[in-house]
Amino acid sequence: MRQLSISTGAGVFDTIVAGPPEGRPVLLLHGFPQTGRVWRRQIAALAAHGYRVAAPDQRGYSPGARPQRPEDYRIGLLVDDVVAIGEELGWAAFDLVGHDWGGAVAWWTAHVHPGRIRTLTVVSTPHPRALATTLRTDQDQRRRSHYMIDWRETPATEERMLAHDAQELRGLYAGKVPPDSAEAYVSHLSRPGALTAALNWYRAGRPDGAIGVIGVPTLYVWSTEDSAFGPAAAEETGRWVEGPYRFETLQGVSHWVPEEAPEALTRLLLDHLGAHAGTEPADAPFADSSQR
Repeated sequence: MRQLSISTGAGVFDTIVAGPPEGRPVLLLHGFPQTGRVWRRQIAALAAHGYRVAAPDQRGYSPGARPQRPEDYRIGLLVDDVVAIGEELGWAAFDLVGHDWGGAVAWWTAHVHPGRIRTLTVVSTPHPRALATTLRTDQDQRRRSHYMIDWRETPATEERMLAHDAQELRGLYAGKVPPDSAEAYVSHLSRPGALTAALNWYRAGRPDGAIGVIGVPTLYVWSTEDSAFGPAAAEETGRWVEGPYRFETLQGVSHWVPEEAPEALTRLLLDHLGAHAGTEPADAPFADSSQR
């Protein structure tokens, strides 16, 4: 693995890259409150299997791509970042993987740019329409999602999270994230402006339009002890995928799947990619064939 700085019109994204330059490209998107480091185990396994892997620190997490206004974190701009990073890497099309907020961005990218996405893998985060439906109809999901209101509407949230040696921020990892990674995330988000930028993802407002049904081959992985997303939204997600769809449940695993259950997730991911080894998106746009 090595660090690469990827320059786009939106700024410079710090990115972990690994694997042979000619390998089939896979882009991995992290969530809150983490960085591209969350995918270390998956990156190593994918690279060992010949894939070319990139895991950027997304908008707000990369110091070189950290606008101050909440509206600069709208979902459309986050999707644009994914496409721009792919273009800078010379990837006309790629497999896309996302967890937590990265999963939401992955769903939207597959909706807006299906011609760029060979396969989609989303961990934890249900399809946005499935989540919206259950927020209206399922009391359990409303309870699980209540934290979003606090983080969105309380300006002092970041001060509270970082108080007393970031006790509240550390508590989010619930002992399920390796201690060295938890310390790395806390250190990263304790830098001036970093946690506010990360919370701006929650404060950016609603998407401009509605997301539709996903047509690309999709793997959705949900875990039974996820505190943020309940079974109703997870089960509803399949209604919003019309392409080949696989739904996997990890028993006894919390929200922090990539680090708490790395072997299980990696096995599912490799199976999914292998099952669609010959898949090419329809009408994939031309991009330079050079690989970084």
